[in-house]
Amino acid sequence: MAKRSSLSIRIVEGKNLPAKDITGSSDPYCIVKVDNEPIIRTATVWKTLCPFWGEEYEVHLPPTFHSVAFYVMDEDALSRDDVIGKVCLTRDTLAAHPKGFSGWAHLTEVDPDEEVQGEIHLRLEVVPGTRACRLRCSVLEARDLAPKDRNGTSDPFVRVRYNGRTQETSIVKKSCYPRWNETFEFELEEGAAEVLCVEAWDWDLVSRNDFLGKVVVNVQRLWAAQREEGWFRLQPDQSKSRREEGHLGSLQLEVRLRDETVLPSSCYQPLVQLLCREVKPGTQGPGQLISLIEETTSTECRQEVATTLLKLFLGQGLAKDFLDLLFQLELSRTSEANTLFRSNSLASKSMESFLKVAGMRYLHGVLGPIIDRVFEEKKYVELDPSKVEVKDVGCSGLHRPQTEAEVLEQSVQTLCAHLGALLSALSRSVRACPAVVRATFRQLFRRVRERFPSAQDENVPFIAVTSFLCLRFVSPAILAPKLFHLRERHADARTSRTLLLLAKAVQNVGNMDTPASRAKEAWMEPLQPTVRQGVAQLKDFITKLVDIQEKDELDLQRALSLQAPPVKEGPLFIHRTKGKGPLTSSSFKKLHFSLTTEALSFAKTPSSKSVNRLNQWLSALRKVCINNTGLLGSYHPGIFRGDKWSCCHQRDKTDLGCNKTRSWVTLQEWNDPLDHDLEAQLIYRHLLGVEAALREKHRQLSTGPEAGRGPTGPGEAPRDPLAELLQVLGDLQEAHRSSPAGSPPSELSRILELQT
Repeated sequence: MAKRSSLSIRIVEGKNLPAKDITGSSDPYCIVKVDNEPIIRTATVWKTLCPFWGEEYEVHLPPTFHSVAFYVMDEDALSRDDVIGKVCLTRDTLAAHPKGFSGWAHLTEVDPDEEVQGEIHLRLEVVPGTRACRLRCSVLEARDLAPKDRNGTSDPFVRVRYNGRTQETSIVKKSCYPRWNETFEFELEEGAAEVLCVEAWDWDLVSRNDFLGKVVVNVQRLWAAQREEGWFRLQPDQSKSRREEGHLGSLQLEVRLRDETVLPSSCYQPLVQLLCREVKPGTQGPGQLISLIEETTSTECRQEVATTLLKLFLGQGLAKDFLDLLFQLELSRTSEANTLFRSNSLASKSMESFLKVAGMRYLHGVLGPIIDRVFEEKKYVELDPSKVEVKDVGCSGLHRPQTEAEVLEQSVQTLCAHLGALLSALSRSVRACPAVVRATFRQLFRRVRERFPSAQDENVPFIAVTSFLCLRFVSPAILAPKLFHLRERHADARTSRTLLLLAKAVQNVGNMDTPASRAKEAWMEPLQPTVRQGVAQLKDFITKLVDIQEKDELDLQRALSLQAPPVKEGPLFIHRTKGKGPLTSSSFKKLHFSLTTEALSFAKTPSSKSVNRLNQWLSALRKVCINNTGLLGSYHPGIFRGDKWSCCHQRDKTDLGCNKTRSWVTLQEWNDPLDHDLEAQLIYRHLLGVEAALREKHRQLSTGPEAGRGPTGPGEAPRDPLAELLQVLGDLQEAHRSSPAGSPPSELSRILELQT
């Protein structure tokens, strides 16, 4: 069993930011750090003091983390980026908001004396003496100190202060992982100071020394313990007065901390088996438990429950059957064809999650080139006459105003070209579509055709498929390519408008060019010939897409399973800086890497159009290595040159390492490997929250006319799935009560208590 923590982060927007550029504006972006380790960088929003990001992330991290900080930066092309301010949320603050922290937070100044990181290894003892006891402090080593010098390191030393006396260690040059192994002693007297202060500093020859952090030890608690040794986290100096909050603007955030104690796999088997029995093909009954879960799930958490259930059934190989059951449940309560899958039901939310998990790579292959072309061309496109901006055209000296009709005509041509390219790419992509996605669409198409068999509803099965494929997958990706990892940056205003109009056209095609969709915006009428042609193309594509036999499905799945899918792929820049400073020249070498669960390879030719940032690659590497039993607990971030390590200056080449391995801080992405036990735990946690509603429903069913009529097998007594579920929840609740996981080690608790 293990304690697992995760952060759900949504960086919404900023407002009233200060201007950092001479133009009176800023180019803001955000960096997110967990305990001073950068893990997220948002896109830059250009030339604004009120940026909107709307970016969402899921971060898995160790339960022992202390804080998460959001830095708002101003990007500069010719100089170092400016720091505008930050918002820091401690673990205690997040734990005090079980439903998550949500709202506006004022940005505060970033003081260098508060930007500390790293830990220091101390041995603290109370030594008896003939006259008085003595306090002995051994400063052993430190790790992950903040680099304060331009060469990317520091020259650290430690200052120990107690009862008016100060002693210092030697200086270790050019290292963020120094080792001192020096001991200092102080007399303990009646009425002496109650705290011992250990400060780390970066020595500078010319300017003042830089503060690296401190540890304050409670001497009275140490007296009771007599001797303690361990790694102490360096704390900032927060003694300085602050300016009034709000002068740096505000940041709107949604952050939720979730701590889960995950039991051994065997504990979840009864729950998993019970849910799987509900969706397996051939079982009798209408999927009573799945229907009850949907009934008792509130709108605000339906997406979360849908995603978790989908991942659980994906792990069991039953995703297609789970979705098929949801299709049947929704069709059974739908009487009007035009309302089918239009609500935020469990079926709609589950299908959205399914397409992101199983079809994202397919989406990148089909849509990626079209999105790239829109971004690169940057053409002005507008169809709404009330929004047309007339501009000058022509060569130098022969400028003339471009007429509104010319703008509209060119816009129609551009949009028709993009829409035609997209539909052609879709038409050619039948075999590229993942087998499980094709099989799921086949089931959906067949179920809808059985439910609405009349000739007047002949388009309904096609619209059912396009309601997910076009309206909930392709169109959202066109509107926000950054959120679907199709681009690294948000679109500018001109490109955003082009993408919006293209998404509208795709929606009209997906709606099969119905009169209702045409009536919304009359100025979209010039696109109708292309839309009508697109409807025919799309229907032909869907006909081929769902024409997949069981044998073909198995062959496709077998072929896909022969090679390990890439975890991450894309270009990385390897460079060697010549000299110091942001304006100096560098030599770059661009290589295209591909990481799978089996190998890391690279080549000179591109294998993907996505540009991956360093933290995403680190996250992917950690996920691949997480099950490695030989994973080191620490390592040397430097090299052994001459006769010592460049990082910690140790002369033993076989030294175990000076920097701890951060193997548990990872970003969750659509192509992450499944965590079966965690998904089962999350489902249990949700069901426990609605247990009262489930018990009430069980009481009603037990006393109603359907009592005792549960589905059975041949020769079996009627079973009650809801009663079984309540029993399973009780057993899991008891297993959690008896679980010792989640409590910190007693030795660590005693050490932490020494800090005031």
